[in-house]
Amino acid sequence: MAVRTASNSHGGGSGGERPDTVTRRAASVEHAASRINMVQLIQLRWFAVVGQISTIAFVNVGLRIPLPTAQMLMVLACLVAFNLGSQLRWQEGSPVSNRELVLALLVDIASLTALLYFSGGASNPFAFLYLLQVILSALLLEVWSTWTMVALTSACLAGLSIWSRPLTLPPGNDIGYFSLYVQGMIICFILNASLLVVFITRINANLRTADALLADLRQRAAEEEHIVRMGLLASGAAHELGTPLATLSVILGDWRRMPEFRKNPELTDEITEMETQLQRCKAIVSGILLSSGEARGESSVRTTIRTFLDQLAGEWRASRPVHEFEYRNRLLQDLPVVFDSTLKQMIFNVLDNALEASPDWVALEAGRDDDTLVLTVTDAGPGFSPDMLANFGKPYHSTKDKPGHGLGLFLVVNVSRTLGGTVSASNREEGGTRVRLTLPLAALTLVEGDEDAG
Repeated sequence: MAVRTASNSHGGGSGGERPDTVTRRAASVEHAASRINMVQLIQLRWFAVVGQISTIAFVNVGLRIPLPTAQMLMVLACLVAFNLGSQLRWQEGSPVSNRELVLALLVDIASLTALLYFSGGASNPFAFLYLLQVILSALLLEVWSTWTMVALTSACLAGLSIWSRPLTLPPGNDIGYFSLYVQGMIICFILNASLLVVFITRINANLRTADALLADLRQRAAEEEHIVRMGLLASGAAHELGTPLATLSVILGDWRRMPEFRKNPELTDEITEMETQLQRCKAIVSGILLSSGEARGESSVRTTIRTFLDQLAGEWRASRPVHEFEYRNRLLQDLPVVFDSTLKQMIFNVLDNALEASPDWVALEAGRDDDTLVLTVTDAGPGFSPDMLANFGKPYHSTKDKPGHGLGLFLVVNVSRTLGGTVSASNREEGGTRVRLTLPLAALTLVEGDEDAG
């Protein structure tokens, strides 16, 4: 039977992602940032094409300076074709390498050099547009690539001072402000400054977003490592607890058969309660070993969503000293699902925290929001402090002022996140807290029609 997601992805007592997964996500963030930068270059190139066509038309018609229009338009046609190809290529969302960014900037430099060759070479004030290419290289490329661009643009500018087609300027246009060179230089400066402000602002915003995502991934990686250490510690502790629990079970069995205990109903009831709690301890230890893959048997259980939640609520109610437990299952449609002990323990952790804060009343409500399972746990306790809400799900942040507390919610948040879900907490107006867990049904349901596959 095929399952949409591997149940072992949150097994092993870690509840987190593997380091290689975090590394892949970090790489995907960097690839997304580079792709956005490439899109920015494509947009800038369209702006350049429109500006160059307008400039050629204005110089030819407005200033009546003859230009080799056919050759210059052919250069622009090649640039348009390259930009169309680039736009189609990068719409697919593929990662952009440094080499591909270098190629894109080389095409821009080549087209600018060709246009300057046909319009006066180094004497054309728009030759300062080379600076735009160098600055963009410094922002987008690796260091060696940037210096390559510096050397290349310098060589192009030097070559244009020797080889180019001179412009035939009308008389009387080379004095002061009315000099076409001065006017062109002012226009080029304004154009350079405007494009740099717009483009660099967008790139900086893109880089800040990428840095924030990478910082979040680094935080997650640290949390995943912490969870792995906790899982190893829990597994080792479970091994050590097996022997004393078995010894206690034997002793209680002996006590139950002793005449002194059999004649005393109160002691018999206490022995029964002790055996119940002992069985609970054994179940917890077995669950830890099962989740870590150190016990034989299947960790995943095939059932339906309503059955799983009903059994979970009944088991929790029977094994906890809760005075009043309200359970409301509002799921109208029952679905075949796969659950394992990690998910069950995650829900138990939330309920146990609510019970510690509110021994008299705890509520669990199950519902559905589109394709998402929504579990809401409420209590009538003192509520969360602002600091607790701000650091909800962080390790060692707890309302209980004891060492080691706060790990339960930390594990809950990470297991939920591994399944693609979320956990949020808030204080109720009438008092107490509300913890809301959302889990995508796609991460839990069985694939229809594939029941014979596994």
